[in-house]
Amino acid sequence: MDAQARIVAMPESLRAARAAKGWSQSRLIYEIELYARQRVIGIATTPSLKVYVSEWENGHRAVSAPYAGILRVLFGMTDAELFDQQSTPGLQVVDGYAEFATRIDGARSVSRSAVEAFLSQTEAFRTIDRQMGAARLVDSMDQHVTTISDALAFAVLPEARRPLAEALCGAATLAAWEALDVGAAPRAWRGYELAKQAAREAEQPRYLAHAMGEQAYVLADAGQPALGLQLVEAALETRSKVPPRLRAWLLSALAEMHALNGDTSACRRALDQAARFVPADKVLRDPDMPSIFLTDEHLTRWRGHSLALVGDEQAVSELCDGLARIDGTFARAQAGLHCDLAQAHLTRQEFSDAAEHLRSARQLANRTGSIRYKRRADDLTYRLTS
Repeated sequence: MDAQARIVAMPESLRAARAAKGWSQSRLIYEIELYARQRVIGIATTPSLKVYVSEWENGHRAVSAPYAGILRVLFGMTDAELFDQQSTPGLQVVDGYAEFATRIDGARSVSRSAVEAFLSQTEAFRTIDRQMGAARLVDSMDQHVTTISDALAFAVLPEARRPLAEALCGAATLAAWEALDVGAAPRAWRGYELAKQAAREAEQPRYLAHAMGEQAYVLADAGQPALGLQLVEAALETRSKVPPRLRAWLLSALAEMHALNGDTSACRRALDQAARFVPADKVLRDPDMPSIFLTDEHLTRWRGHSLALVGDEQAVSELCDGLARIDGTFARAQAGLHCDLAQAHLTRQEFSDAAEHLRSARQLANRTGSIRYKRRADDLTYRLTS
């Protein structure tokens, strides 16, 4: 094999580059495999790569093509920085333009099937999140968003960028909601900003409105419900471009924001409006908005939640109905329902019932790793015991 095909890694440089990224050897192998899979590059199996990386970093194995090119891109370094040039006198240093061209070519090869794969991955993450919680997914979801963002960053023409931007919007919104659930508010906020930017590029006003509606919860959780209310109101301004199920979702969010701001009458008005917009098709999810789960049953739970926030004693019946009808796969939503029932029973001074629901809420929050609901259960427990 000629000098251009095999180059010797400088162990210290390669280890330092990996350490600078904060990557373990396993993470480096994952990144190599991900890069190769996206660009249909043939590489060794995972067990072989474990041996290769160890031997590269110990100076016991030369780095052969295509691994040299992959490492250059992953670390953003030149051959001179990563490899021993003196042992390969004929080797040409790959400069920034060559790496840029490689990224452009890679993005150009992202087909519609690849975009569909991104969407399928997001849907799989959404299912796991709904059933098991966000705590197990935050890092994987972050990497998923980064992969789509990288593909979009180097896509050139609008017809290639728009499908990627739409895929990024859905992924970023889900990642942001998961970050909020585990208590990472700054990460959640940045995720929604990324989702909004992607929605604008995808020319999808409904995705923009949804991202704004969810972003309002970051503000509410940070003690800024009045600003959250304004953000939901801004999302609702795109009146002619928001489909009915999404409008019902936004109006329900608006009702919750009114409740958090202590405006009971405005809360009730928004809930009544939301009920008028829920389609009668009994479909769980809008085909154009896969992130929106909303039927009459969901609206009943949301209504009960908002009424519990304003201290309405009738919230208990709404919430009990919602708990009886909830799909058992919505584990985190059940935690929220039990918190709502605890709050509603506290309003009615039914302390034993409140304590029972708090136990259930805490169990579900622990199971799903929901910091958000753990905090709410803690706040309600304090009210119960003080």
